[in-house]
Amino acid sequence: MSAAVITPPDEEPVRNELAELQLDQGVDTTQPELEAPAAKKNKKKKKKKKPAGGAQQEEGISENQQQPSQDNAGGNENNENNQQDQEEEGGGAEETPGGGENKKKKKRKKKPKKPQQTDPPTIPICDLFPDGVFPEGEICNYKDDNLWRVSSQEMKMKDYAFEEALQHAREGAEAHRQVRKYVQSWIKPGMTMTEICEKLEDCSRKMIKVTGLERGLAFPTGCSLNHCAAHYTPNPGDKIVLSYDDVCKIDFGTHVNGRIIDCAWTVHFNPRYDPLVNAAKAATNTGIKEAGIDARLNEIGEAIQEVMESYEVELDGKTYQVKCIRNLNGHSIEPYRIHAGKTVPIIKGGEAIKMEEGEFYAIETFGSTGKGMVHDDVNCSHYMKNFDAGHIPIRINKAKGLLNTINNNFGTLAFCRRWLERAGESKYLLALKHLCDLGIVNDYPPLVDQKGCYTAQMEHTLVLRPTCKEVLSRGDDY
Repeated sequence: MSAAVITPPDEEPVRNELAELQLDQGVDTTQPELEAPAAKKNKKKKKKKKPAGGAQQEEGISENQQQPSQDNAGGNENNENNQQDQEEEGGGAEETPGGGENKKKKKRKKKPKKPQQTDPPTIPICDLFPDGVFPEGEICNYKDDNLWRVSSQEMKMKDYAFEEALQHAREGAEAHRQVRKYVQSWIKPGMTMTEICEKLEDCSRKMIKVTGLERGLAFPTGCSLNHCAAHYTPNPGDKIVLSYDDVCKIDFGTHVNGRIIDCAWTVHFNPRYDPLVNAAKAATNTGIKEAGIDARLNEIGEAIQEVMESYEVELDGKTYQVKCIRNLNGHSIEPYRIHAGKTVPIIKGGEAIKMEEGEFYAIETFGSTGKGMVHDDVNCSHYMKNFDAGHIPIRINKAKGLLNTINNNFGTLAFCRRWLERAGESKYLLALKHLCDLGIVNDYPPLVDQKGCYTAQMEHTLVLRPTCKEVLSRGDDY
């Protein structure tokens, strides 16, 4: 079915008749001509506001179409004005400052999120801080005669030159903090000492990302119980189990490029040992407070003893004064050398040697309900190559092979029999004894007070920076 076609009327006669009516009525026929430029201006404004495609279409309209006849001019102008009003109210495209097309805003690239540690911890510390900037320890300003160091520009420049060693130490300290937080969440009575140490060391190896002698564990995990104060770790086949009434000293270390973090705390479950543990904690904090550049070691020991022996412990109806274990000390630390020469006593007396700028120290204190004096026990588990040992000829081939294993895996850092077996050694006891007899390797047997007493330990590593004192291993726990 075809649609009907409507023929439009001739426009010329209609225009003439309309002009005659306007003349008869006195209407100014020139007004449409005057209004035409205004319409053009309006259309030019519209051209600017429309997108490029609309603007090109607008330019294609002939000039005759822009000047409509008088009979439909009013309607067209009203439509155009309405359209213009709508565009000015925001219906049209936005005009950019340059008059061009509206450009889309570029989305900002999101910064990659910092990795978060898992539970249990599995991500190495170096991967958690890919920029190589690790968390600082506790910052303590110097006092008295060294207070000027805080604001000295010269000391700040020396501090900046010390930055690389600091970052290595801080990485090891952060690994220590995360490992001990993990250990504190699961250690409990009923676990064997071997299970505790191996689980701790496995986590520590992951956190520090062991790489040969560049980074790893600084010494075997100490877990000395009750009257044993230090240097006990289970040997292969050890069946000792942690009990509710035990007082256990957890002492382990990490290192990055030889910068050792030596830090320890005491685990106990029975609250009756709280005063003993608090005594060691307060004494260690006192030693940290007194430490500083030009501080005399004997004066630090005197302050530690005064605090430690102000505590008392009541056990089974009997009151014991907490005593400092006088033949155990803190010590200075150097790269790949846990005991570097200077000792920090925990009793009055000793040498009046001064601490110096740039030195690392392990400030550790031991409290005891016994005699306050330790001696060597049997079943040695800790060993360490003699740092000052020169070339000594070895005749036994098995001892030579064992020394190669020690040099490749531990260097001058401490190790234990469990670690030797982990490195692939077997039937090594005679060879190890031979190396000890030659003075190439030193043995460090467990250190015990009188049987039946209890001992506690607390330890932190600090560094005497040019501008301040930084307690590297300080954490939220202690």
